[in-house]
Amino acid sequence: MAADPFRIRDHVSDFDEIVGDIRARSLATRRTATMEANIAYGAGPGETLDIFLPSDAGSDMPIHMFIHGGYWRMFSKEDYSCVAETITGAGAVAAIVDYSLMPGVRMDVLVGQVLKAKAFLLAHADRFGATPKQFSVSGHSAGAHLATFLFHRSPAPSGVVAAFLLGGLYDLEPLQTSFLSEEIALSDEEVRRFTPMRHEHDPATRVAIMTGELETDPFKIQANAFRKVLAAQGLEVRESHVADGNHMSTVRDLAVAGTAVAGVLRAIIANDAGEGSKRQPSPDRRFS
Repeated sequence: MAADPFRIRDHVSDFDEIVGDIRARSLATRRTATMEANIAYGAGPGETLDIFLPSDAGSDMPIHMFIHGGYWRMFSKEDYSCVAETITGAGAVAAIVDYSLMPGVRMDVLVGQVLKAKAFLLAHADRFGATPKQFSVSGHSAGAHLATFLFHRSPAPSGVVAAFLLGGLYDLEPLQTSFLSEEIALSDEEVRRFTPMRHEHDPATRVAIMTGELETDPFKIQANAFRKVLAAQGLEVRESHVADGNHMSTVRDLAVAGTAVAGVLRAIIANDAGEGSKRQPSPDRRFS
């Protein structure tokens, strides 16, 4: 029997080592970065996010929201604090978001939570020295799937200037016959409502879609199909592949300076900031 193309552990031999490296990097980030942890963006359990500031934090900075993956049923924001290193290094405020996990809740709850996190950040950007006019988002795997719901065509405008989707899932139907059929048991209704390729997206949002060269076929096929959907809807969208990258090495590389993945993330943020940004340094800024 062929290996399940969605069971990542079967296709990434050093899965545990990469996860351990990401967690170690994240612990180091949390120990050294200027941050405020566990800010509530909603009233529900787990509806919190962490904010990280650049070393030269000032005013009117871009703000970037990252959504972690894990097939909607594992990992947390603490596991991916390291991504904030690249975000803040690009001069943006980093918001690393938590959400509830399946199967304890259903997909509609998760989508609702990331929408609440976005609304909170846009409404309170000035609290962190950021501007809502330069809001971007990224996500990996299931996080990329959730990120797509932040730049729908309606309600307009979405407020998302740019999105970076890494190793994402854009068609949920194949997951119903994968190993996830036992772990999260996606219903036909969830597939219908929450498959990104069935939705209309904001043509004002620029999108970068990336997969690893060593990803299994469904990830590459879905990335290409979603690119075509977005382009047909009028979005500026680019698709790229990471040479020798797999599903886990690519997300680790989000936090590794000089990698292609980190470079795309920095470019997304730099484009949000635009030329001639007038951010004024204010090293002594405090959360309030």
